[in-house]
Amino acid sequence: MEPYKTPEERRLEFARVRVQKIKRYYVHLFIYALGILVYLLKTYLGAPLNFFPLKFLTGFIMWCWTFFIVVQTLQILFAEKLFDNNWEQRKINEILEKENQSKNRWE
Repeated sequence: MEPYKTPEERRLEFARVRVQKIKRYYVHLFIYALGILVYLLKTYLGAPLNFFPLKFLTGFIMWCWTFFIVVQTLQILFAEKLFDNNWEQRKINEILEKENQSKNRWE
């Protein structure tokens, strides 16, 4: 079990995790933009990009990749709005209260 953390430590950890998620999102978005560029060059301009990893870059793959980018964008933008810190704190308190009640029954 992890040691008790102060509210400041929890906020710092939450911010660190959030920044890591945003960083991964931007890296993924950059790679996606490169994928779109290569797909457009290959499909519409007839660039000879038919070697191993790029020959499998099809419309279906791009649609799936776009779907995952949209889902990831929605998670980054709206997850905090739906489940704000108040909700998180209420859930933490609820879980801790249940644990305390179960410990008190056995003591």
